[in-house]
Amino acid sequence: MNKNVVIASLIFIFSTNYTCAFDLDMTVDDEIRKNYNSSKLINNTHTQSEECLPSLPEISKYDKQNDTVNQVIEKEVTVKNSVQNSNIVNKTVKITKGTSFNVANSTKISDWLAKGNTVKFYTKSPIVKRKYTIPANTVFTGEILEVHRPQITCNGGLVVIRVRSMTYKGQIIPINAYITRADDKMIFLNNIKGERTYLKTMWKKGNWGRTLFGRMLNLTVDLGGDGATLLLSPFPFAYGTICLGLNTLASPITAFFSKGGHVSIPSGSSFRIKFLDTAYIE
Repeated sequence: MNKNVVIASLIFIFSTNYTCAFDLDMTVDDEIRKNYNSSKLINNTHTQSEECLPSLPEISKYDKQNDTVNQVIEKEVTVKNSVQNSNIVNKTVKITKGTSFNVANSTKISDWLAKGNTVKFYTKSPIVKRKYTIPANTVFTGEILEVHRPQITCNGGLVVIRVRSMTYKGQIIPINAYITRADDKMIFLNNIKGERTYLKTMWKKGNWGRTLFGRMLNLTVDLGGDGATLLLSPFPFAYGTICLGLNTLASPITAFFSKGGHVSIPSGSSFRIKFLDTAYIE
């Protein structure tokens, strides 16, 4: 088809007086606009979303009261335990290292005892300290660690005691203590020793020479008093002098093979014990 013919046809169609009209019904839209409320729409949305959520369990007053009571009980238990612990600490008696007690022995102590034997001591009167008091008749138990009877060289007997325990209000408390005074005499290194008698024994061994010399001296005087026996008087004196000298020289040797004194302390004698370690009494 000719291009000019098509264009002419289109001009003819649009140039005619025919018109098309669309009649729209706007009454419905006006009614919707009057009744529309955006805030109600939002509230309805929240209400619907909240209605979809599950309801939370209700906490009763009884449960709240139980929680409060439990908290109070826990606090009371905590306070009670702390008080009990503080009371235990306060009730603990501490006997520090180096403390000394005066006691008496209820067992006779001698070098005839055997190693491992036990000996008993007790307090004659209460021992009052700043933080504690040891009652009268508190028993201390000791153990014989070493013992021997008198030996040659005039060495005396020996008893070594270590105090192992004390009985305090029915409790047996382990302790570590030693003896510093025995039979009211100071001792050293915890050694209760019998008398060392070397000098005394040596003097005794020289008694024979001194006694003989005294007799010979008296005889010399008697012989010198009579003219007939005057010439014989020097001989007894010389004999006594020689015997005295020999006996004096021999007495240290003979005393060396002698024994010393025994350890024998009767019950009820005074002793003093000293703590080597700190002891705790509950």
